Amino acid sequence: MNLKSALESAGIELGGEKIGKLDIFIEKLLWYNGVHNISGAKSYGAVAENIVDSLLPINFVPKPASFLDVGTGAGFPGLVLAIAWDESECTLAEPINKRASFLRLVSHELGLKNVTVFKDRVEKLQSKPFDLITSRAVTNSKLLLELTKNVSSLQTQYLFYKGTQVFDEVKELNSKLKYDIVQKNKRNYLWIKPDA
Repeated sequence: MNLKSALESAGIELGGEKIGKLDIFIEKLLWYNGVHNISGAKSYGAVAENIVDSLLPINFVPKPASFLDVGTGAGFPGLVLAIAWDESECTLAEPINKRASFLRLVSHELGLKNVTVFKDRVEKLQSKPFDLITSRAVTNSKLLLELTKNVSSLQTQYLFYKGTQVFDEVKELNSKLKYDIVQKNKRNYLWIKPDA
């Protein structure tokens, strides 16, 4: 199955130019990964699966003006979201040099003018508050909220890509936080929203 078919099967609608950029991203990641081992996704199908996982939330999360992805790694979900949300200002926080180098390289080669790569720990980032903060497989939700408090506001939304541990994690969150858990495939998307 090619990427276009996988996206269509998941109900994700993207224009041809964006799908073309995602196909180039797959090619670059597989080549770079063969040399530098930055991701567990070692085949076209595995990378395509990670792309679909990254993009499923665009069906329910409103496009933000700006977003921060914490611990982007090889590009999931932050770089993939930056391709889909190409009008949103995107900051990718990735402390590991070889991964940050890959993110810079592929952002440049794809002409992603909306992407900034911050090569350090997210708690060292100085920025105005983001509209949305995302993260996948970095740490527990309570700690993510703590680590990003300097770059968030009362209007900031959060989207954390979680497994089954999310149900234990939400018990530890501030009881005043409003959230939804959206379940798709084997993924639980924890979407924390500001008080309206």
